[in-house]
Amino acid sequence: MRRTLDWLYDAAAWLGALAMIGVLVWVLLSIVSRQLGFNVPGIDAYAGYSMAAAGFLALAHTLKRNEHIRVTLLIGRLKGGPGRALRMWALTAAVLLAALFAYYSVRLAWQSHVINDVSTGNDATPLWIPQLTMALGTVVLFIAFIDEWVLELRGQRVDTAPEEALHNE
Repeated sequence: MRRTLDWLYDAAAWLGALAMIGVLVWVLLSIVSRQLGFNVPGIDAYAGYSMAAAGFLALAHTLKRNEHIRVTLLIGRLKGGPGRALRMWALTAAVLLAALFAYYSVRLAWQSHVINDVSTGNDATPLWIPQLTMALGTVVLFIAFIDEWVLELRGQRVDTAPEEALHNE
């Protein structure tokens, strides 16, 4: 199961990396098209869709690598039972919020598909297509938070601060 979950987080991160390359391609195409005097309809929107995809698809991988910004002032000082209880409370809240985020992201993409919602630009992109990346990213983030919750419950979760955070002043 661990290998499958790690593969899922890595696959989503790779898709996010491809979306970042997509941002580069769209921006370069926009620059070149302006210089050469031709128009590519919707190019700014596609760059935006790619940027959103990159961000959402990388969420779970970032969480699992302890790279999200965290405020550890209180939780870092609590040891033993109180620290574990606070971490479980925080992870439970995160699981619930991620579940809501995933549910409404999937619902949005589905509703956009059902009502055939399209972008207002001249490219008229069906909005459910870029919304799928948000839905996928939030579902994988929800799974990652459940994973963290179960690991904390079992006492197997390793919560280390990134090295540069220890030297920050």
